[in-house]
Parts: sequence; C-alpha cells; structure tokens
Amino acid sequence: MERPELPLPQLHAFVVLAEELHFGHAAVRLGIAQPPLSQQIRRLEEKVGHALFTRPPGRVALTAAGRELLPAARQALSGLAQGLAAARAVGGGQTGRLRVGFAASLALTVLPGLLGAHRHRFPGVELDIREMTTAPQLTALRDGTIDVGLLREPPRDAPDLAFRTLLTEPLVAVLPLSHPLARPRTVPLSALADQPFVLLPREAGPGLHDRITAACAAAGFTPRIGQHAVEWQTVCALVEAGLGVSVAPAAIRRIRLKGVAFRPLQPPIMETTVAAAWRRDGTSPLVTNLLATMTDQ
Repeated sequence: MERPELPLPQLHAFVVLAEELHFGHAAVRLGIAQPPLSQQIRRLEEKVGHALFTRPPGRVALTAAGRELLPAARQALSGLAQGLAAARAVGGGQTGRLRVGFAASLALTVLPGLLGAHRHRFPGVELDIREMTTAPQLTALRDGTIDVGLLREPPRDAPDLAFRTLLTEPLVAVLPLSHPLARPRTVPLSALADQPFVLLPREAGPGLHDRITAACAAAGFTPRIGQHAVEWQTVCALVEAGLGVSVAPAAIRRIRLKGVAFRPLQPPIMETTVAAAWRRDGTSPLVTNLLATMTDQ
C-alpha cells in the first residue's frame, strides 16, 4: 500500500474549507490569510491528482473527489488528536495502571485517605492494590511487580530504592482482656518478659521485627516467641485466644476484638516508621503524581 504524503496543515485546511465552503470564512477560522489557504488547497489537489473543490464565482462546492476524501481526512485528524491527547495523558501520569503494595496495618491508617485523594485527583489512573508485608514489597519493587510500596521500617541498605517517611507511630502492648496486665492504663515493657509472644516472622518484616526485639533487649529480656502470624488481625486473634501477648504498631487498636486490650507501653519505646518506597531509576509520572498526593496529604 502506497504511503500517503499529505501534510497535516493541508488536510486541516481542506476540512475547514469543506465545512465553511467559503475561502474568507475558512481563512478566519484557520487564522491565516486567504492566499496561503488557496495555496494549501492547490498543493493538496496536486497530491491527490484531482480538484477537490469547484470554484465558480460566488460559491465553493466539493467535487466528487472532495466528498470522497472528506471522511478520511476527518478521521485522520480526529485519530491524531485522540492519539496526542492519550500520549499526553500517559506522559503526564493522568492515565495508566499504578501498582501499589501495602502493609496490612496501613489499611487502618494512611491507606484509605491516600488512595481516596489520589483517585479524586487522577480518576483516569487504574489503581492495582496488593496487600503484602515489607520484605515481599522490597522484592516486588526490585523485580518490577509493583511501582510503589507502602511499608514499615524501610531498610537502610537499599541504594537502589528511594524512601519517604509518611508517619511514625508508637508501639503498644497487645494483651488478652482477662490478663492482669490489661488492668492498668499503661504497661511497662519489662513486665512482658515472662510472657509468650505472638509476633510477625522476621522474614515478613525484618525491620519491624528487629525494632520490637531491640526494644525488648533494652528492657532487659529476649522475647519468647510462642506463635508467628503474618497478619495483624491474626496476631490479635491469637492473643485473644490466650496464646500470648504482642507488641504492635498503635494503628492495630482499630481492630475491634472484644477479648483484646491495647495498652500504651511505659515508658514510651521506639516508634515504628511508615514509608513509601519506589525504584530510584526510571521513576514514572504515575509514581511522581502519587508522591505529590502524599505530600499534599
């Protein structure tokens, strides 16, 4: 198939003249003088090989060749306009698919507000939300499975990733409601020394796991871990069942279980950090826009 060589200004001039059927009116719409418009039409007719308009005195009309070309010319201009708009939207992060990993406990804090605000600002962006703990998020970022991670305790030895702190929150004691330590308003961390612990496995979130065990070490003991659970909902359920106690981010107080008490630790111990993470190389407009939403939030 022969490739047509029709300059876009000539096609545009042709469509406008076909709609106006008046050289003066068409020239005004195009923002050019009448002689350049006549030249563009003439050059287009030379490429087509046939007249596109009849030009009797006082009126302009499409020829059969002009009527045949008009739908294709409109379609070409419309397709190009749509393509340009789509390219600009993708290039500006207005459309596309953004894959976001998040730690489960963040559904109780920053996640709903952040995603709601971003969806309002960028309704054309498809959000693909994936629940996963910190270590799998770091792997997924590196292999390109997700674009942004919302995680706890970002690692210090990850030069290929960038991080932005979103919030810090204290750690609290998680106790069975019937436990004697649940009666006071606060709990010394050292009072948990003889209790079995329910904790996330270290491989799921090494930063948070190490922060909790370091706080226990500072209080004079090594936690005796009786059960592991990947999700905080499960941690709370196991505590409610009497299988142990736990130390967890304060956000999990929003998990409503009748048999579980959450108590501030005394004295307050180290806080846990929630951060956004993304690859340093090749940050996309979709990621940049989400980071902007985070800043505004």
